[in-house]
Amino acid sequence: MFLLKRKIVGFVLMLVLAFGLAGPAPAEAALISTKEEISIGRDVAKELEKKYGLADDPALQERIAQIGARLVAVCDRKELPYTFKVLNSKEVNALALPGGFIYVFKGLVDYMPSDDELAGVLGHELGHVVKRHSVRQMEKSLAVSLIFGAILGDRAAVLQNLAYNAIMAGYSRDDEREADYLGYLYSTRAGYSPYSMIMGMQKLADLEKKPSYGIFSSHPEPEARLGRLQAYIKKDNIRPQVIVTDKGAQVVDGAWQLPAFLSSYNNYKPVYRAYFTAGALYQVARRYPELSGDYFYLTSDDTNMTVYYDEMAITTLTPADAASHGQDLAAFAEDYVLKLREWAERRRTAATD
Repeated sequence: MFLLKRKIVGFVLMLVLAFGLAGPAPAEAALISTKEEISIGRDVAKELEKKYGLADDPALQERIAQIGARLVAVCDRKELPYTFKVLNSKEVNALALPGGFIYVFKGLVDYMPSDDELAGVLGHELGHVVKRHSVRQMEKSLAVSLIFGAILGDRAAVLQNLAYNAIMAGYSRDDEREADYLGYLYSTRAGYSPYSMIMGMQKLADLEKKPSYGIFSSHPEPEARLGRLQAYIKKDNIRPQVIVTDKGAQVVDGAWQLPAFLSSYNNYKPVYRAYFTAGALYQVARRYPELSGDYFYLTSDDTNMTVYYDEMAITTLTPADAASHGQDLAAFAEDYVLKLREWAERRRTAATD
């Protein structure tokens, strides 16, 4: 019996070395089938929803599901039964389960209320599913676990346990980098701001500075990740761009520029406001090939003024914005629209050259 145990341990160690050195199994020889992946994810999803509960807000749940559906439509793995839901927890976090069961916590939605920010987060989590990151972690351990699972006679229990371990362990930095890129790619493909991932990552980096949050225990190196996302923007020649300074942030497109954002508004600091504005103009240029400055106009709520292009909001200007540039709001907003009309003319002229 002792000799048999030694043989089993030796075989287990051999498998550990083999899987540790060889890396994950190729897709065509996956140890976990797509059917099993979905079943594992569904079981874990039930436990997760039992633990936290779902946010009791049908409109919010539908909104998250719609954002997710737009992302799935442009992703590289469409065959899974994806679901996107909001868990009733104040945690600022999100996670993806095997098989396409993706969750955001209510705390994250409160912290990132715009569709663009949420699209970046959901796109990142979708990237983990598309590349089977948690499943690959499970497969690395499966050969060893199946020996004991065979002895116990319960493969399903072994797989579910591996799934929990993979989720708790988090992802490798390589996996996070890959999911970051896919989050950027999918959110932009789906028509959201190309700055979606940067906004979300910047907000998480800001949150990391607060001692009560530990989200980056599973999302490491925020500054390096931000740098890579900014490099994707530059490589893809996304325009307009955002220049960040010590005092604020400015939207630029070649020699053209808007007045810098120097004040916060509605819990968005200047850099976020600049990202929103640059992203909105990028989306306008994509949606309206025949750009016309005549479609820029202003609305007022008696305190602030919002700039629109057709029916699309570009940015909201405040009395503090105007004061920081030595103007009253009405004059500042009119000048702002003139600058946007100049941008539209520049883009239209460049497109016809």
